[in-house]
Amino acid sequence: MGLLSGLLLLPLAPVRGVIWVAEKAEEVADRELHDPSVIRAQLAELNQELEDGNVGLEEFEREEEELLDRLHAGTVRPSPNHRR
Repeated sequence: MGLLSGLLLLPLAPVRGVIWVAEKAEEVADRELHDPSVIRAQLAELNQELEDGNVGLEEFEREEEELLDRLHAGTVRPSPNHRR
């Protein structure tokens, strides 16, 4: 990148920074959403909530199904480093 193009693109630097931060946040959120250890911890917490009476059986079953679906989807989807 030359001096002239660097000067011309300088006003866009904050925009590129925001885009980079948003992409990194998306990667972290996606990784956490499909991380089996996080999902298992959420299942354990949900079970504890049911035992403590803080959640009803219907809500428990609905949330448990959603978590199990995420867990299953995380095990079948290829890892980001997977090559075909």
